[in-house]
Amino acid sequence: MAEGIRDKVAILGMGCSRFGERWDCSAEDLMVESFAEALADAGIERDRIDAAWFGMSVDEHGLGKSALSLTTALRLPNIAATRVENMCASGTEALRGAVYGVASGAYDIALAMGVEKLKDTGYGGLPERTKGTFEDLWFPSVTAPGSFAQFASAYVARHGIDMDGLKEAMAHVSWKSHENGSRNPKAHLRARVSKEKILAAPMIAYPLGLYDCCGVSDGSACAIVTTPAIAERLGRTGPLVTVKSIQLALSNGSEVGYDNWDGSYALTTRLASERAYREAGIRDPRRELDLVEVHDCFSITELVTMEDLGLAEPGQGWRAVLDGTFDSSGEVPCNIDGGLKCFGHPIGATGLRMAYEIYQQLRGTAADRQLNAPRLGLTHNLGGYPNKNVCSVSIFGTC
Repeated sequence: MAEGIRDKVAILGMGCSRFGERWDCSAEDLMVESFAEALADAGIERDRIDAAWFGMSVDEHGLGKSALSLTTALRLPNIAATRVENMCASGTEALRGAVYGVASGAYDIALAMGVEKLKDTGYGGLPERTKGTFEDLWFPSVTAPGSFAQFASAYVARHGIDMDGLKEAMAHVSWKSHENGSRNPKAHLRARVSKEKILAAPMIAYPLGLYDCCGVSDGSACAIVTTPAIAERLGRTGPLVTVKSIQLALSNGSEVGYDNWDGSYALTTRLASERAYREAGIRDPRRELDLVEVHDCFSITELVTMEDLGLAEPGQGWRAVLDGTFDSSGEVPCNIDGGLKCFGHPIGATGLRMAYEIYQQLRGTAADRQLNAPRLGLTHNLGGYPNKNVCSVSIFGTC
């Protein structure tokens, strides 16, 4: 019986670029920026890295479809390197490859890198999938705001609540993220925004207004992982952050093929989190998790995710949001770094950016955002549409 990866892998170092409209930088520049921080944090020479995984989603950077751009930009020592892509979970997929490589015993030290420069593509939002592909044939003319707005309509219908009450909770989600992001020098959007301004913003896809949607950014994030034993031999000081679990769940068509899914939740998030909790030994996530980083591509997505992760009862997530449960001073702080709302969503980098914040918090190095001695954190990515997607859930903790 598979025993999983719990505590078999430690994070030796992490780095994260500043996210934003990085017109002055290439994707390679952004990779170097996050890698330099990770390498210095790990306290090793680059020649100690045995293998690398590279997450990137969009093919319009001129980087090609291999990992050659990674190995050449970082001058890695002719090691094995693999490019991975799994929609919005591409950064986490790179981390999963590096973690599994070390956990298997194949490598002592491995690198995970995620990068994206969406601003240079000219897209106002995430690019459409290639015309004529499986996704396009199933979902013609679908937009991200339009599809995720249906979360809200379905949630209201399922739980019998008033749309104005839900919109107030959604505004609180966005307000909270901007409050948190204002304290983060690496965030793209750092201005504080009032709830009144959020509620009065132009409508994008009812009921999602402008401030309910995350932005478009450039960015990169990086992790260097090894075994706990090697980390100790290398003289790692301070709390040692280990990987408790990385789990994925992908749609199989049931959400669009049958009537038993009502659109008010993400089935894959529920499945991936159940597996992650089981592997990490978590029985009561609301009591045991100290913070979470979730895929708040839209404010309604974060709200629904709180229920799907078991952090709020079904139909009560909006009340928990308004009660401040997920504020920085709440029971389970969510997106303490500002989330996608303030960082934007450079696809390949997002999952690793989330892990970077958890890592900083667990190490006690999050500066003005630092929580009080957290020991266990979770990251969550959701790529695709509510009815057809890939979800990743990762859990990290201190030994």
